[in-house]
Amino acid sequence: MNEKPRIAEYFSEVETVKEHNGYFCDMGEVLALVILGSLCGLRNVNQIHQWASSARVGAFLAEHFGIHKIPCYYWLLCLLKLIDPKSLSRCFTRWAQSLSPGGVDGMTLALDGKTIRPAGKMTRYDSAMHIVSAHVAELGVTFGQRTVYDKSNEIPAARELLGLLRIKGCIVVADALHCQKQTAKAIVEAKADYLLNVKDNQPDLKADVEAYVRDDVLRKAMDTHETFEKNGGRLETRTAFATCDTGWLPGREAWAGLSCIGAVNTRLVTRKGTTNEWHYYISSRELSAGELLRRARLEWSVEAMHWLLDVHFGEDFCRVEDKNVQQNLNIARKIALNCVKTHKRKSGLASPLSKLMFDCLLDCEKLIPVLRNTEN
Repeated sequence: MNEKPRIAEYFSEVETVKEHNGYFCDMGEVLALVILGSLCGLRNVNQIHQWASSARVGAFLAEHFGIHKIPCYYWLLCLLKLIDPKSLSRCFTRWAQSLSPGGVDGMTLALDGKTIRPAGKMTRYDSAMHIVSAHVAELGVTFGQRTVYDKSNEIPAARELLGLLRIKGCIVVADALHCQKQTAKAIVEAKADYLLNVKDNQPDLKADVEAYVRDDVLRKAMDTHETFEKNGGRLETRTAFATCDTGWLPGREAWAGLSCIGAVNTRLVTRKGTTNEWHYYISSRELSAGELLRRARLEWSVEAMHWLLDVHFGEDFCRVEDKNVQQNLNIARKIALNCVKTHKRKSGLASPLSKLMFDCLLDCEKLIPVLRNTEN
């Protein structure tokens, strides 16, 4: 038998929500099946079970992973229910951070939450899950996550998540929900920086920054950077403004390390007309207008990951009613995306993620180089 890919080591200590008697298939093997199936782009446990039960895949699993028996669909689902999502999340974070052994100094960590819509026979007493994810934009890798059952709880969950990650030297970008004094303090105490979108949940701060930026005289003195994009019938102009002149800002001392304010004006011209939007920011790092614009746009990297979960894996259409299974599948899909993106980056491949996954589905031997590229 060939040596197992090392990814299995990081998930060997996963815990269960209650005592597990074995069922001839341990939890590490269950996770291997789900992760490998997700790497092939399979959407649900039923598809993964059908794939793993084929003779061709069975021989591959036995040779490379020492998996000689595949549980029936019912037992596979039951075993997946037993895996503690919090324990799996810790293992996931430990593995994901190993993909960047040098840390994330100078990189951008995008923070955002995603709601997994209720599936199956949900009752009025059930609530949808909100999963807060931390995504390293330059690597295309999700570093960690936290699950809550009320969107308002995303704020403390995000702080808890940041406290568990090695974020020294990076800049954390987040939407207005996370524009909170305690969150800014937590980021600075972790020796990182923040770039936070300012909206109406911080009305005084927004009014002050907006008044400064929209003043014609003051705006002319700010650093400015402009970009143009033309795509079909769309013409998009983004103009960024930034200044480190923050001494005048009322309540500035309440925001840990606040060193820069800025704004991005987006002007979009289409056949239907013209729209003009302003977005305002505060940061603990002294940013040029060009750097502010670049970092602010990288916030969408975590949204792109959420889009892949919905569109490629059909996460919002998953009919599994058990929330443990939902969370564990969410983590497995993020592991798969991390693997494929890391493989693509290290190999210099131009192929889309969907093609790389489909190649693995057609020839499971192609899973091996994908997994090997996650080892440092």
